Order: sequence, then C-alpha cells, then structure tokens
Amino acid sequence: MVGLKDRIDEVESRIAAACARAGRRRDEVTLLAVTKVFPAQVILDAHAAGLREFGENYVQEFETKAPLVSGLDGARFHLIGHLQSNKSRRAGELFQVVQTVDSGKLARRLNECCRPLEVMIEVKLSTEESKYGCEPANLPQVVDEVRACPNLTLTGLMTMPPWSDDAEASRPYFARLRQLAAAHGLSQLSMGMSHDLETAIEEGSTMVRVGTALFGSRKRA
Repeated sequence: MVGLKDRIDEVESRIAAACARAGRRRDEVTLLAVTKVFPAQVILDAHAAGLREFGENYVQEFETKAPLVSGLDGARFHLIGHLQSNKSRRAGELFQVVQTVDSGKLARRLNECCRPLEVMIEVKLSTEESKYGCEPANLPQVVDEVRACPNLTLTGLMTMPPWSDDAEASRPYFARLRQLAAAHGLSQLSMGMSHDLETAIEEGSTMVRVGTALFGSRKRA
C-alpha cells in the first residue's frame, strides 16, 4: 500500500505528541488499526510495516479474511462492531478480543465458546439511536456478570461519542468513560479515532482505533 509507512509514522507522531502533552508515556497507548471493509492484503501490509493490533466491525466480513491472516506472528484481532448474540460463538472463535460486550447475556454466550477471551464493555454515552452499548446505570450489573464468566477477562471499557468534526466535542464523553472505568477498577479505555485521538489520549485513552488516518477512506464495492 503506497504511503502506508508514512501514514503510520504520522499517526505515531500524533500519538507521541499527545502523550507528551498529557504527561504520559507513549507505551501507555495502543494503536489499533481498523481494517474493516479493506481486503486481507491491507492487514498483511500493515503487519509487515510493524502493526500488530487490528480492529474489525463485522464477524461475517472477517470470516473471509481470517484464513489469510490468522497465522501472522503476534497479530491480535479485535471485534469493535456491534455483536449479535447469534454470532457470538463464531466471534469467540475468530477474535482474541471483543470490545463490544453490552450485556450479561452476550458475555455468557461468549463464555460458552470455552476458550480464553479478552473483553471490554461498550458503554452507550450518546443519545443517538444508532449507537450501541450498555447504559451507564446498568454497568455495575454487567461488570459483575462478565467477571462471573471464567473464560472471559474483563480489561476495560469502550465507547463511541456522537460524530463531530470538532474533536473537543468528544471530550466530555471520554472523561465520563474514564470516570466509569475508575469506579470499577478497570484500567483500559478504548476511545478515540482518527479525528479525535489527541483528545482521547489527553482524557486517558489506552487504545485509539484508527482507520482513515492509516488507510484512507473506506469504500464499499
């Protein structure tokens, strides 16, 4: 992919600068390369360029890519899109991390896959109907239900604020997620994308989900 290394370097520079401003170490923030809608070759190219953490939105789409990328040394694949219960078993087989657990029912379904799985709880902080996630009021119960699943390791919380061209508009949502994570003893925060990753890092993000800034605009066939 032409220019991929330059784009990675540019994103890395942005992350490093944001960490410096926030008084944080660069190694506190993971770069998750979002490869949804792109072919498997993009994952292969990104892996060759040094990336190891990859995010996909759709179980069915990643099923077609998995045979081509599952053997990549050190690569981990995160499901970052909404997961329906009827696809939970396949998701548990394909991914190492599921960031979008939003109910105890879904956690139990994933637990039934009988393999170790890292999970995060997606929290709905936006009023937009198009957004998914656990309501903040229900978070204590969902945390307890996930922690009761022996095959799941709960590491943190994930959210997606309402879209805005203004990165500052995301700040209160990121701050709220940080507060919720701290209240439940969770250290990992998946928040921030190409346009607002600096704001997310300033508010404590430990994982930024970056697609467009690395690979360009996504275009479906």
